Amino acid sequence: MDWKMELLFSGRIVLAALLGAVIGLDRERQGSDAGVRTCMAISIGSCAFSLISLHVIGGDPTRIAAQVVTGIGFLGAGVILHVRGRIEGLTTAATLWATASIGMACAFGMYVLAILTTILIYGILALRHVPGWKKFTRKQPSPDSSECDR
Repeated sequence: MDWKMELLFSGRIVLAALLGAVIGLDRERQGSDAGVRTCMAISIGSCAFSLISLHVIGGDPTRIAAQVVTGIGFLGAGVILHVRGRIEGLTTAATLWATASIGMACAFGMYVLAILTTILIYGILALRHVPGWKKFTRKQPSPDSSECDR
């Protein structure tokens, strides 16, 4: 592999890190344990695994990509909790899973897709700040919880 390719890959990983940070910022502001560092690490890791899969001689890049999706799904399952008759952590789990797709899109050179996905995920997370949003949700915060949807 030549240095130009290494620089291209480095740029892809940096973009994945930046886009992961954007998603993590919202989660951090909401008090989620999966904040900036977690989302950046997931985006960077999925990008790196995808870049490696592209350059395994005789390998199938879809196999590693599929394992990234499965692995992040397993990680996300660990943040879903059943607390006092409620399920918590679904948004965080879904966000982690989607953040992995951003890293993979960066790895495969799909920059517009990665940026658009980041904007859409961030927009979805920001919906909770729209005035009147709680009217459209059935979920009500519990009296002992400061956060409704982590």
